[in-house]
Amino acid sequence: MYKIMEADVVVAGGGPAGINAALAAGRQGAKTVLVERYGFLGGMSTIALVYPWMTFHTMQGKQVIAGYAQEIVERLMAKNASPGHVRDTCGFVQTITPYHPEAYKLVALEMLREAGVKVIAHSFLDEAVVEGDRIQAVRLATKSGRIELRAKTFVDTTGDADLAYFAGAPILKGREEDGKTQPMTMKFRMKGVDLQAVKQYMIEHPEEFYRKTPVEELADLRLTAVQGFYKHWKEANLPINRDQVLFFTGPDEDEVVVNMVRVQGLDGTDVEELTEAEELGRKQVVMISEFMKKSLPGFAHASVTQVGTQIGVRETRRIDGQYALSMDDVVTGRRFEDVIARSGYPIDIHDPSGKNVTAAWIDGDGAYDIPYRCLLPKKIDNLLVGGRCISTSHEALATTRLTPSCMATGQAAGTAAAMAAAAGTSPQSIDVKRLQEVLKQNGAILA
Repeated sequence: MYKIMEADVVVAGGGPAGINAALAAGRQGAKTVLVERYGFLGGMSTIALVYPWMTFHTMQGKQVIAGYAQEIVERLMAKNASPGHVRDTCGFVQTITPYHPEAYKLVALEMLREAGVKVIAHSFLDEAVVEGDRIQAVRLATKSGRIELRAKTFVDTTGDADLAYFAGAPILKGREEDGKTQPMTMKFRMKGVDLQAVKQYMIEHPEEFYRKTPVEELADLRLTAVQGFYKHWKEANLPINRDQVLFFTGPDEDEVVVNMVRVQGLDGTDVEELTEAEELGRKQVVMISEFMKKSLPGFAHASVTQVGTQIGVRETRRIDGQYALSMDDVVTGRRFEDVIARSGYPIDIHDPSGKNVTAAWIDGDGAYDIPYRCLLPKKIDNLLVGGRCISTSHEALATTRLTPSCMATGQAAGTAAAMAAAAGTSPQSIDVKRLQEVLKQNGAILA
């Protein structure tokens, strides 16, 4: 027995892509329901402490992601919960965007309520009802019993392509040669860090930090990101397959978020392997935090205050869509006639089995296009995808997976879903030029 609910658009997954997709659909007038398995929104940004947001700009400093994502940043700034876009002091990108995750949870809910979106939390999507090439409904497992949620159009923003997978759409996973995915990371916060001592050490020992670190400017910059401490990390000789220290500062002045755990060789869509990853990740948190307190300047009085609710997942399933964005598309800054979002984040592949991170920067004006076809799966006509599980190669996923890009593709997917529902047609049949016009009217940058 199912409780039956109906909508125009159902968005599965309440992370950054899902929030923006539901906002877009709701603001277009579609009766929209957003489904989230946790008791709060934000996805990896809140569940797994994926912080800060990287990046809204190109390496040259041109903003290429705006729209509802920028509106969220501005709402956070108005609540003193974000400084906005600030300089990346490790130099990997031009800007990063710190934010307070607790404020983000509430801002997202406020905006969704304003847009008339119904949010159903604590609900686990575990089945798609499919007839022919269309999803008729999704089924949810909840504390109050089973729910069957029917809609005209569906949007998969689960990150793991759960809805597409349950619906039978073709799916890819990992790199082409062996299916291995980028490692998972258990992020954690530490307070009591003397960031002035960290900054002074960086100024005095620039050779120990990432080659793009703007050391000459550090004295006048707010410290936002630190990548390096190569000597300290090498001497520690911990059994963690990583080659450097990496942490980001904030939200508080003595606080950092550490991104160093590396859990490799496990599948984030296999429940048993994901369970194992959680344990391994938490064990690495203990090792790394003890190393930092013992060995790093400024960390002597630091302590762990929070560990991710779950481990952070970089890569799992993605759809095999109408077009797969490639690494060549990214690094050449390719333009597409059906562009629905742009990004200036470089290729950033955390090695599935080794220690290194492979990076490749974008030519031209420093940004590339994401075409609408990347949001359209094969086989299922009334489904769109936004966020981490859009159609890309393994290499291109290493840039499209970043939060601002997910926000942008989410807005596009939600807008298209509402247009399709209103017209009584499939997302494949809508007027892409009109979609682009609506996106631009709502702040998206497509050129």
